[in-house]
Amino acid sequence: MEKATLGGGCFWCTEAVYLELKGVVDVKPGYSGGYVENPDYKAVCTGTTGHAEVVQITFDPEVVSFSQILEVFFMTHDPTTLNRQGNDVGTQYRSAIFYHSEKQKEVAENVIRLFSEEKVYDDPIVTEVTAFDKFYVAEDYHINYFARNKSQGYCQFVVAPKVEKFRKIFKDQLKK
Repeated sequence: MEKATLGGGCFWCTEAVYLELKGVVDVKPGYSGGYVENPDYKAVCTGTTGHAEVVQITFDPEVVSFSQILEVFFMTHDPTTLNRQGNDVGTQYRSAIFYHSEKQKEVAENVIRLFSEEKVYDDPIVTEVTAFDKFYVAEDYHINYFARNKSQGYCQFVVAPKVEKFRKIFKDQLKK
């Protein structure tokens, strides 16, 4: 098994998407990339901890490659807006790949280059590619948030459309 740690804005969105991807065995929302030890949601939301909202994905590389994980990542959030995803604004919502190995770094840089060359987005990709240091799992109420709170407004208007987009684009890679 391998791990990937990705920040694609709100972790409720990214967690919901990756829970449905074939080859993913676990997804945990949490915080990474900052300098405050053991941060909590309230502190991270202030934007003063240096941490991004991330998901840590445990996946089977025999079923899904890191490159495929990143393809999903880039197609289900906007990697061209610095420190922002929609109405969520601040460094805690930055687009970030926290690589766990030099191979992951190389793959991330190649995927970004390919997406840029193919002009998938009109604007430049601003995704941070940084060495992984620490991951702090989020509070229990964030785990599997979308599945437990589908009727909540944010889930209906922000999370659900991202999940639907994922299902449409990656229909052949969904868990059965």
